[in-house]
Amino acid sequence: MADTPKTEVPGIDGIQKSVEKQISELRKEIAKINKSLTDRSLDLVAEARDTAHGVIEGASMRTSRAARQLRSQAQSVSEAARENPATTGAVIGLAGLVGFMIGFAIAKGSNGEGGRWY
Repeated sequence: MADTPKTEVPGIDGIQKSVEKQISELRKEIAKINKSLTDRSLDLVAEARDTAHGVIEGASMRTSRAARQLRSQAQSVSEAARENPATTGAVIGLAGLVGFMIGFAIAKGSNGEGGRWY
């Protein structure tokens, strides 16, 4: 038999080292990307928190201002009612009468039976 030399693939070790080097570089790139994403996420969270704080602060100021105005107007109405009890009674009575008339008209119009209320 003729001796056939074993054919070795030249550079298998070189290819393996090259692949391992590429994998190592990819891992480093992935780590950089993860760090970049983390930093960006933290920036976005901080920005969102600052924006929310500003909105809440503005809403709080507007609410406080509205409450002061409402309190002032309620005091004015209360003083006017104390100074003019007869007028206040007449206005409340008139409002009650108007409410009763509106309710009566709605009930009369929605009742298909004519004048029956039962």
